[in-house]
Amino acid sequence: MRFKYRVSVLNENTLEEAWHIRLSRASVFVYVSSFLIVTFILLTFFILNTPISNYLPGYGDGGNRPKIIQQSMMVDSLVQKNELYDNYLILIKQIIQGKIKPESINTLDSATIKEKAKTFINKSDNELKFTEQFENDEKYNLASIDSKPSENNYVFFRPARGVISSSFDYNNGKLGIYMITSPNETVMSVLEGTVIFTAFTVDNGYVIHVQHQNNYISIYKNNTKLLKKVGDIVKGGEGIAITGSNNGMKHGDQFYFELWKLGKALNPEDVIIF
Repeated sequence: MRFKYRVSVLNENTLEEAWHIRLSRASVFVYVSSFLIVTFILLTFFILNTPISNYLPGYGDGGNRPKIIQQSMMVDSLVQKNELYDNYLILIKQIIQGKIKPESINTLDSATIKEKAKTFINKSDNELKFTEQFENDEKYNLASIDSKPSENNYVFFRPARGVISSSFDYNNGKLGIYMITSPNETVMSVLEGTVIFTAFTVDNGYVIHVQHQNNYISIYKNNTKLLKKVGDIVKGGEGIAITGSNNGMKHGDQFYFELWKLGKALNPEDVIIF
């Protein structure tokens, strides 16, 4: 294994030695092994960090769904913008060519506008009779007085527009849902309530909690910006934060939402239409 061999390259015309190298079986084995190992490492790094990994059978199947959803949402938004730009250019072209004539603008008299407004505001005779009759009939009807709204009548707003990537699973410790949203998507309060907590955490970004009636608490995590502070009263469907970033493909960076009642986590999909 250690016996040396001399490998020479000779000039065919002069038989002079142009180049040589001394090798043994052990050195050849070491060189070949090193070459194979380095080649394997480079190929592995190249495959894992380039899109060529998608062509390997069985690799990355579990993580492709969020990426596909994210990319499809981006494509849809780009298609819509393209259509708007095309329609805008068509209109500009028609205006320049004189195919679209400007609309006639009628002068508006303030006195005329006030008179029209009065006709809309004033009630007709039938409306006055109906209002008086309804008030008299319902004046002493205690059943018509609802001091507290019924829980069945609650209308939960969707916290954000997007696609659910991970559903609620109480048995496996998943107390909320993850959603893939567009960048800079508005986060909305699901019900009317009061902001009771706001903070920035390393793991969950900007976090905001809202206390609602009937002991409901909604939690919104992985936000990029907060629009409300502690003590603010918000309405259902009102924007309270901004979510969605370029890292939204990663599961931990996606918008996260939880809904609690009396210390128990609820499945948001049971009460909210996504």
